[in-house]
Amino acid sequence: MSSLKADFNELMERVKAGREFAHASFEPIFYLVFRTDQILEVKRQMPAWEAKLKNDGWNVHRFSIATAIQEVFDEMPPIIKNIWEKQDAAAPLQWHKTNNSLAEALTKKGALQNKLEAVLSELEGKPNNILLVTDIEALHPYLRIGSVESQLQGKFHVPTIFFYPGEGTGKTRLKFLGFYPEDGNYRSVHVGG
Repeated sequence: MSSLKADFNELMERVKAGREFAHASFEPIFYLVFRTDQILEVKRQMPAWEAKLKNDGWNVHRFSIATAIQEVFDEMPPIIKNIWEKQDAAAPLQWHKTNNSLAEALTKKGALQNKLEAVLSELEGKPNNILLVTDIEALHPYLRIGSVESQLQGKFHVPTIFFYPGEGTGKTRLKFLGFYPEDGNYRSVHVGG
C-alpha cells in the first residue's frame, strides 16, 4: 500500500510531465485517489502540499466542494428554504425526499458546476496556476464529481487536481467513497487508491 505522500509526489511528477497522448482528453485533469479512512489525513497534509507546490513555483488555488455547496444552499431564495424546512418538519424521516431536493438545487441550472467553471475561467491563461479541488466527500449523497467534470469538458486549461475519497478499480474507473457503483466516466489521470 502506498502512502499519501508518495502518491502526491507521483501525481506531481505526472502534472509536470503533462498528459499522455493515450488519454481520451488532453485536459490537465488529475485525481489523487485515497481510502475514505484517509480523509482527515489528506486535510492535515493539505497545508504542507500547498507549501510544497508554492516552493516549486506554482500559484496554488483551492476550490472546496463543501464551501461551494454551502454557497449554493445559502443563495437559495427564502421561499424555497421555507418549503424545505416545512417539508422536512412534516416528514423528518423521508431523507430521500430531502436529499433529492438538495441535489436538484445543486444541479439546477448547473449551480455547483458554474462555481467551479468560474474559478477555472479566472485562472485560464495565467502561468503556473494549479487548482486543488477538495472536500469532494461533501457531494454525498447528492451527485458524483464525474458528472460535474464531464459537464465542464473543454474548460480545464490549468492543471486541476481532484482529491478523491474512494477506490480506483481500473485505469479510468473509480468508486466514490468506496461503496458507490463503479463509474468509468472520468477523463483524467488517477494516482493512488
